[in-house]
Amino acid sequence: MKINRIDHVGVIVHDLSAAKDFFLDIGLEVLGEAEVEGEWAERIIGLNDVRETVVMLGMPNGEATLELIKFHSPSVEKGIQHPTLHTHIAFAVEDIEEIVAKLKKRGTELFGEIQNYENTYKLCYARGPEGIMIEFAEKIK
Repeated sequence: MKINRIDHVGVIVHDLSAAKDFFLDIGLEVLGEAEVEGEWAERIIGLNDVRETVVMLGMPNGEATLELIKFHSPSVEKGIQHPTLHTHIAFAVEDIEEIVAKLKKRGTELFGEIQNYENTYKLCYARGPEGIMIEFAEKIK
């Protein structure tokens, strides 16, 4: 089991356009944008009817990546995003299955299950200390 680096920090936002503009204004660059939905997304997050827009931003030197996430569903109440979802830290790892097994033995809560994202990454979310949402990402070779 090996953690290689922090891959990105993900932040859930209400106004994606304003958040994106803010970070572009201070010098980050758009690395990609996507609409995310479907069974794989629902199974990794552990929620039904997931539909979100994601913008990946990077530092000009490539050292850090920020993921802005706007959930369109599940539905929001009173302008607050779904209570089980919030800012998360993503780690690039080797052997995600070993990490998940170790976490389960400790009683760590998983949001969903390990999912294959387009044969590029294996992904999984877990609840860390103090309720911190942790994402693990293993690049598929």
